[in-house]
Amino acid sequence: MRLLIVIVNYRTASLTIDCLRSLADEVPALTGTRVVVTDNASGDASIGVLTEAIAANGWQQWASLLPLDRNGGFAYGNNAAIRPALESSDPPEYVLLLNPDTVVRLGALRQLLDFMDQHSKVGIAGSRLENPDGTPQRSAFRFHSIGSELESGLRLGFVSRMLSDKVVAPPVPTEAGPTDWVAGASMIIRREVFRDIGLMDEGYFMYFEEVDFCLRASRAGWPCWYVPASRVVHLVGQSSGVTDVKKTRKRRPAYWFESRRRFFVNNFGRLRAFCANVAWATGFATFRARQFVQRKADTDPACLLRDFICYNFLSPFPAAGGGPKTS
Repeated sequence: MRLLIVIVNYRTASLTIDCLRSLADEVPALTGTRVVVTDNASGDASIGVLTEAIAANGWQQWASLLPLDRNGGFAYGNNAAIRPALESSDPPEYVLLLNPDTVVRLGALRQLLDFMDQHSKVGIAGSRLENPDGTPQRSAFRFHSIGSELESGLRLGFVSRMLSDKVVAPPVPTEAGPTDWVAGASMIIRREVFRDIGLMDEGYFMYFEEVDFCLRASRAGWPCWYVPASRVVHLVGQSSGVTDVKKTRKRRPAYWFESRRRFFVNNFGRLRAFCANVAWATGFATFRARQFVQRKADTDPACLLRDFICYNFLSPFPAAGGGPKTS
């Protein structure tokens, strides 16, 4: 197998079908490419709808459905397809994680494969994610740090300029180049990366799992690159609703805070995690005070500061370390 594409579905059957349809013109031409849709125990009509769509469109030659017995999250859903593929007699050279809320532009897969073939020391690469009208989304990022947390909470011009090299989401690059991590909505991974660092950490339900994976890969000597020639439409937040810009006042779910805390504690230790939390909370409280005085509209998730304090300062801190949980 040359390429395994994994799409994790959870009650997004119509989006998943659109994603599969966007692959139909390219996948058959890429010898040795298979697509596995894992269903995270949706509990709705997803399995029947997806099974029927795959059969009706003749996609069964390259696509299959793998129902799972529970909703274990993004990493769990991906690992369920990746693990047996890597353990098989014909493991894939590459694995592509692809969101169900994406539409793949023609040639996007070929661009990623060609790039990885030509850059044997690169372990992970990500596509240019864009809106349906072609405008780019930020999908090449820097690793989180204490400085990045202060900047993202405070949102003050001169501080952001002083910490410009710490900003997690810098301006969208126009050329291919190295980056700390890429969005898991379209992320290709070399097989040897899994050999060296293992699967994705299933201790994350959703969010921060791709950041954690890219950081572990980087520490193992596998850099990450951004490849804008590979273009993928991303219907932001349609899978979870958390990052949907049309629902900015929706309260952020508990799993987001738990994932963030896991990332900082496991990768940097409890002390640096605490400092990062203080930096963000202090910065955001200052921002909210300035926002109130200036009478600016509140577009952040509801109860964000209160929830952040509750999850990071009033809940017991987990122990650091222990390695990624993959089963």
